[in-house]
Amino acid sequence: MKKVSGSVLCAVVMVAAVMLMTEVRLSNAATCNPASLSVCLPAITSSTPPSSACCSNLKQQKPCFCQYLKNPNLKQYINSPNARKVASTCGVAIPKC
Repeated sequence: MKKVSGSVLCAVVMVAAVMLMTEVRLSNAATCNPASLSVCLPAITSSTPPSSACCSNLKQQKPCFCQYLKNPNLKQYINSPNARKVASTCGVAIPKC
């Protein structure tokens, strides 16, 4: 049996790690669903603080914000001062797209 060098073994482990990280990233990718942000409407339309469900959904939908901002029907909700305040309270930054 041939002995495997340390550098070859290291390269194989690194490739496997990258493949696993890519798979995890793909499975955790956000599914853009603006309806999931409806749980934030009470906080956006009144002075009530955002719920934990609202903050969780904002964090999950953050990768979709640029897509939402390009949609004229959604832009007004994502870009409103109250929505920005709710996002800030949840620790979610609205990106500049």
